[in-house]
Amino acid sequence: MKHQEDITLQFLVENEGLQIGYSDNDILVVDSIQRFEEIKNAHVGMNSMVLCTNGKVQAQINGVKIELYKNQVCIIPQNIMATDLMVSPDFDMKAIFLTNNILQSFLREKMSVWNDLMYVHRQHIMTLSDADMLFFTHFYDMLSLAVERGQDRAYRTDVIQSLLRAAILALCGELKQMLPSNGETHVTSTYNSHFQRFLSLLHSSEVKYRPVKAYASDLCISPKYLTVICKKNSGKTATEWIQEHVLEDIRNYLKQTDLSIKQISDCLGFPNTSFFCKYVKEHFGIPPKRFREQ
Repeated sequence: MKHQEDITLQFLVENEGLQIGYSDNDILVVDSIQRFEEIKNAHVGMNSMVLCTNGKVQAQINGVKIELYKNQVCIIPQNIMATDLMVSPDFDMKAIFLTNNILQSFLREKMSVWNDLMYVHRQHIMTLSDADMLFFTHFYDMLSLAVERGQDRAYRTDVIQSLLRAAILALCGELKQMLPSNGETHVTSTYNSHFQRFLSLLHSSEVKYRPVKAYASDLCISPKYLTVICKKNSGKTATEWIQEHVLEDIRNYLKQTDLSIKQISDCLGFPNTSFFCKYVKEHFGIPPKRFREQ
């Protein structure tokens, strides 16, 4: 089976191939790659913004091929699978990794823009113009100066987080321009708010195989209402959203880990192995063992 790395803040901090500009319990800023360590497959547990400053990188993000070139930003939500990772010899990058807690505190009500791009429209690549590059470079220079001022400075962490929040908000503003301009997606702010909360809950849940009523209960709304707001905001029902995420997890566990079928079934919350095998065959057309071997 393929080897898989679990990309966490701790993993990145301890990676000797990365030049770390700043790190705390929720944030890690990478200035450059000193030495690329061969990682073919990885589970990325954080929200990531990677700016390619030289060369090229390509990978599969949850099964979708992406290619990142110089002056392009790849924006990736938490808990995704990156597979078949390949980089050019001259590849270099700057990157920001954020936990979901700090990202939500940065974006607040604008988190809906992030969720729409990442989960509904699945837009992950943005090309920066020369003006954009200059704009964000100034933020990065200010951030570097704030870091270099030393840990004994009062409010140092607050200053760094404020600069990062400003840069993330500016990036979010650019992302919003990539959203479809028709006004049919969001019927009311209340509908959209519940929908965004559902997406965040679904994406952050380790066990996603749960009935609609379980998610609705967590959100303090009725299952019928949850299904209605999902349909009006995305064209898909709550059941379809749950199924899509469950299938991504199944594909990840079968293709990227050495866990037994029973262990995978238990990890994903299925009642028993027999039911899990039937579920896999129903949606992939073949039993889990054959799917893994393909």
